[in-house]
Amino acid sequence: MLGALRIYGEPAVRRMLPLGFSSGLPLLLVFGTLSFRLRESGVDLPTIGFTSWVALAYALKFIWAPLVDRVSIPWLTHRLGLRRAWLLLAQCGVMLGLTGMALTDPAFGLMRLIGLALFTAFASATQDIALDAFRIESAAIERQGALAAAYQTGYRIAMIWAGAGALWIAARSAHGAAGYQAHAWTVAYLAMAASMLIGILAVLRSHETPIADRPSEPVRWLLRVRSAVAEPFVEFFARQGRFALLILALVSCYRVSDIVMGVMANAFYVDVGFSKDEVAEVSKVYGLVMTLAGAFAGGWLVARFGARRILPATAAASSASILLFAWLATRGHDLPMLVVAVTADNFAAGVAGTTFIAYLSGLTSARFTATQYALLSSVMLLLPKLLAGFSGVLVKSIGYPRFFTGAALLGVPVVALAVLVARLAERPAR
Repeated sequence: MLGALRIYGEPAVRRMLPLGFSSGLPLLLVFGTLSFRLRESGVDLPTIGFTSWVALAYALKFIWAPLVDRVSIPWLTHRLGLRRAWLLLAQCGVMLGLTGMALTDPAFGLMRLIGLALFTAFASATQDIALDAFRIESAAIERQGALAAAYQTGYRIAMIWAGAGALWIAARSAHGAAGYQAHAWTVAYLAMAASMLIGILAVLRSHETPIADRPSEPVRWLLRVRSAVAEPFVEFFARQGRFALLILALVSCYRVSDIVMGVMANAFYVDVGFSKDEVAEVSKVYGLVMTLAGAFAGGWLVARFGARRILPATAAASSASILLFAWLATRGHDLPMLVVAVTADNFAAGVAGTTFIAYLSGLTSARFTATQYALLSSVMLLLPKLLAGFSGVLVKSIGYPRFFTGAALLGVPVVALAVLVARLAERPAR
């Protein structure tokens, strides 16, 4: 057991903690925490739902992933390496976007705030492209579970900081005043922007492993475009053969339940009457502990059984846990029941997240790591994010209990696909 845990002390694994933090920080600030801020400022549920579409930047990142995979950044790439150069540039973009969001009040500049959120999401998605490639290239496949667990740990710590931390800072900055306070959110978002320095320092202190077959000499423009854009996709479909579309179908809906549910979660807390401190302590701080426990459990399960073999079980657990929120919605402001729902949902999400990251990592080729992983993670987010945009309309029409129940039931076809893919995994890829 102790020998298995030593893997988490390896340098390649350790550095994923601060880099995962940098990756996870922006998401809630353009998604969950932003929805809390918008709801508190009086924005209606349908608008909040449609605003979540700014997160489609994460689902569409495969469009510019070939640039991140192949194109050098003047001066930076020579000094830092291709992956670290793109990471640093993207992290600076996230800092700039969050600063702009901090200085914009949705009550008077909603469209400007949405535009800044979109810019932040674009920079964050670019960071993810480079970081996913950097992570996959840092170690062999048997260590991807540990890398994913460390990455998930940093990612979840950032989410607690961007969730509970932002709520806590906003509550303290309001100095006890009730209701929406614009200046309090300004302070909170400025603190989040400053927190990106953790990732920047990690990039500057990291080491990048050169990839032998990565192009380093200039080639003709048309050849470069073909190599950067077409070949990664052709290689993936050629390697996976007739199972490629089935794999993409599973990837496209694996996270549909929790993403659709997540858009309305913070608005739900506001409408039910949970305070900022209650949401911060239970949903964010305690929820982080349970998610981390699930992430490390997922890393152990991947090392013990393999990612594909446990995909069906993790998909089922992640979707079923949402039913507890449907129950909570019938009980109103019930703090103990919130603890129960958060315990089950976050632990299941931690296991499922680590398992799926390891699974996606194993599907990529070393020649096109960034582009292929961006394609897979984009496919993973596109359908769920599109559906999630209508979540506010659904809640307004059918109420929270039925909405959460429906979100859970979306996981049924996911489990069926995961079972099928797990069975086909025993066959050699064509």
